[in-house]
Amino acid sequence: MGVSVLDAIGNTPILKIDNIFVKQEQLNPSGSIKDRIAKYIVEKAEKTGKLRKGYTIVEATSGNTGIAFSMVAAAKSYRMYVVIPKGMSPERQKIMKAYGAHVELVHRLCVKCAVERAHFIEQKPKHYAPRQFENEWNVEENEKVLGLEILQNVKRIDAVVAGIGTGGTLIGVGKAVRKKFPHAAIIAVEPSECALLSVGKFGKHRIFGLHKLAHVCKEHHIEGIGDGFVPQIVQRYKSLIDDVITVKSTDAIREAHRIAKEYGCFVGPSSGANLLAAKQVRKKGYQNVVTFFPDSGDRYLI
Repeated sequence: MGVSVLDAIGNTPILKIDNIFVKQEQLNPSGSIKDRIAKYIVEKAEKTGKLRKGYTIVEATSGNTGIAFSMVAAAKSYRMYVVIPKGMSPERQKIMKAYGAHVELVHRLCVKCAVERAHFIEQKPKHYAPRQFENEWNVEENEKVLGLEILQNVKRIDAVVAGIGTGGTLIGVGKAVRKKFPHAAIIAVEPSECALLSVGKFGKHRIFGLHKLAHVCKEHHIEGIGDGFVPQIVQRYKSLIDDVITVKSTDAIREAHRIAKEYGCFVGPSSGANLLAAKQVRKKGYQNVVTFFPDSGDRYLI
């Protein structure tokens, strides 16, 4: 019997769709995969003395991470300060506020602006910033916890497919899977409207870490991935990524609707993008493919 809502995080079921093994992360208590890193990073920060009683947690987010940290902060009696770009779904902001978080809005569609603002706020006394886009604990949780759950339930893995938000899920799970299955392909997913990693988008070469290219990103509707800059986690582990698949927003949304109607899983657009990409990977000859439903569809009802 759990004594906290945090005990309900993780150990999510796996849905098998034509040899695509889908970890149903939308079933975490706040509705997304980000519950995992929120709990893990907060507890690591507590153990190392970086986060103490009376502190405020401050984080920049496009939505799900802010919700997850708001839930964890509420459960552990911390104050929460979330910096979020204007234009993100209003449902997300309402959920954060319901958990007691203070929400500050910055320039429309500029996640990097939110990150810079959060870094400024964290300089105040008794403030702690998880810095999800660069924190190695993000990768560590996905490798040692989520990755282990997958390896315990899938006998053979030929490819891991995941959207790039912070990069933590793909990199962390990819590291875990590669230790047992060195042949496994690690494949990133990003919106075609904001394809900073993809081969051919800006020339003949794959592009990593060129932040000056962010201005070419167009508005898209796959919230949680394609934030308009290449996160430090992805830059550190870029050699681990074998390929990048792009998905149009309209296709991702349509696929998310199909998932709800055919499988009874009410998920967001990034889940649609992941499943579409995983299907492409299967067509390339990879037999057993792992991917994720990162969040619930209830925060996109607008």
